[in-house]
Amino acid sequence: MQFLVFILTFPFLWIISILPFRVFYWFSDFIYLIVYYIIGYRKKTVKYNLALALPHLSAEERLVIEKKSYHHLCDMFLEMIKTMTISADEMNKRFVVTNIELVKEYENKGKSTVLLASHYASWEWLLSINQKTKFKGIGVYKKIANKYFDKLIRDIRSKYNAELVETKKAIPLMAENQKNEILSMYGLASDQSPKLNRAFHWDKFMGVEVPVHTGAEMLAKKYDLNVLFVKVKKVKRGFYEATFVPITDNPRSIPDFEITNTFLREVEKQIMESPEYYFWTHKRWKHKR
Repeated sequence: MQFLVFILTFPFLWIISILPFRVFYWFSDFIYLIVYYIIGYRKKTVKYNLALALPHLSAEERLVIEKKSYHHLCDMFLEMIKTMTISADEMNKRFVVTNIELVKEYENKGKSTVLLASHYASWEWLLSINQKTKFKGIGVYKKIANKYFDKLIRDIRSKYNAELVETKKAIPLMAENQKNEILSMYGLASDQSPKLNRAFHWDKFMGVEVPVHTGAEMLAKKYDLNVLFVKVKKVKRGFYEATFVPITDNPRSIPDFEITNTFLREVEKQIMESPEYYFWTHKRWKHKR
């Protein structure tokens, strides 16, 4: 059944990926109408999240953000499909790194690095960074249930010298790389809600106290990794800028949870600048005090 779903779906995905960008975004507009007005995908969750995180705005202002966020959501997921066939030159034109020299400095430190990201703007096209660094790029991800689509995603990442590793396999891989002195950059998106039985720390996120992921900080301290935050900005439709923000190159000297808290403050600043580019459909605040 998994293979049947894959072979029926793959041609459609490939056709989308080769569309000229103008037609590609017309198609995204069409998908938006279906997702927002007909299906109403997770509308209640989005409205709840926006009201909780942005109470200072009026209902009308939040509605504008809501509609823009769905537009962006459709763009981003189609851009993920576009990654199947987009050229390296086109990717570099559309996803610009403003301070790659900072990563070069971190390469020279001779230590691996944790790259903290959030579900904001375009976390999918972050993979293009791996073309610009000597670090071995490794993305920690949740495995897709359909093994054929899971392989497709991993194959797409390999185009940009990136390797995907399941969450449960990340620690053994880090230990192995450390042992073999393989300098790596581990990408983790750590702004979503952890399971309650894995929550070791609570902090305020957008003014609401919630459990937060601390795995990236724990790993940085365990293996003495540099820690960077990558801030992604949507310049205009289909164009993004990524800027690296140093958090620490000596994580063991930082008090517990301070790295995590610093990361969350950076994510909040992103959201407040342009809230329509955050991933509001996720139930980020389902566990709150």
